[in-house]
Amino acid sequence: MNPRPEQRLMLVTGLSGAGKSTALNVLEDLGWEVVDNLPLALLDALIGAPVKPGDAGRPVAVGIDSRSRGFKPALLVRRIKELREAGGRDIQTLFLDCAGTELERRFSETRRRHPLAEDRPAADGIAREREMMEPLRRWAEHVIDTTNYSSNDLQQEMRQRFAEGGDTAPVLTVLSFGFARGLPRNADLVFDMRYLRNPHWDKALRPRTGLDDAVAAYVAADPAYEATVGQIEALLLALLPRYRAEGKSYVTIAFGCTGGRHRSVHVAERVAKTLRSAGHAPTVSHRNLDSSPQDGLEGSPPPTSRAANGRQE
Repeated sequence: MNPRPEQRLMLVTGLSGAGKSTALNVLEDLGWEVVDNLPLALLDALIGAPVKPGDAGRPVAVGIDSRSRGFKPALLVRRIKELREAGGRDIQTLFLDCAGTELERRFSETRRRHPLAEDRPAADGIAREREMMEPLRRWAEHVIDTTNYSSNDLQQEMRQRFAEGGDTAPVLTVLSFGFARGLPRNADLVFDMRYLRNPHWDKALRPRTGLDDAVAAYVAADPAYEATVGQIEALLLALLPRYRAEGKSYVTIAFGCTGGRHRSVHVAERVAKTLRSAGHAPTVSHRNLDSSPQDGLEGSPPPTSRAANGRQE
């Protein structure tokens, strides 16, 4: 079967413990279709498999190493040559290398056995695998030596080399919530808005939400509002490019107030608008917007509210 001309294929291989799993995870995050430990006999079947309409042109990364069934580096190099000569396929090879002493340290720390030295010291398996892999290392267009790399360093290197059109922005979510109903589980940054005056204790504003102009004006009138929210926005605008550079896939920014209906909702909307103006594309979610207002959750009203209403609301 003729290979599909529109699809890029990369073989990801290298020494055990050098970071192949990390490299494949990054490629998957970048939108590649990833297959790990594919038996070599199935490589042609993968290349010739029909593509779903939405996946046309999606690059494919195939993880192959000494654990793969039928693994013979010299035969693999020969097969890559044949596929290239057949034309219509951009085939590349990424080889992950690492110094033996560092690989020994990694296997010792993780207490894993080397796949080629189940009953012998890891150093024996590392030496045997390095000799076996030499034809692939010489052939590979991309060689990354991870000896001095942390997992995060390797992730950044992969993104710089293989991200289409540069690095990829994280999926950004701005969330409002009520502390009385629990903290959000997946928030990366949490800001507490309970220092701002609470619209719940204004009878006219209580049934409304932070999406209403009257509630927004009430919250914004707090003397501390502009300075503090402005500083939060400046902090986020400084942090988000760093998260992107670090390769973070998801960033959730959560704003909380007591009930999650007024202050946090308004601030989340304002911050999202600021982020959009700076070129970001946040999704806004209001977790507790539809919850009913309850005095018992809000605690006691401030003295000014009691004086204005003549009783405790």
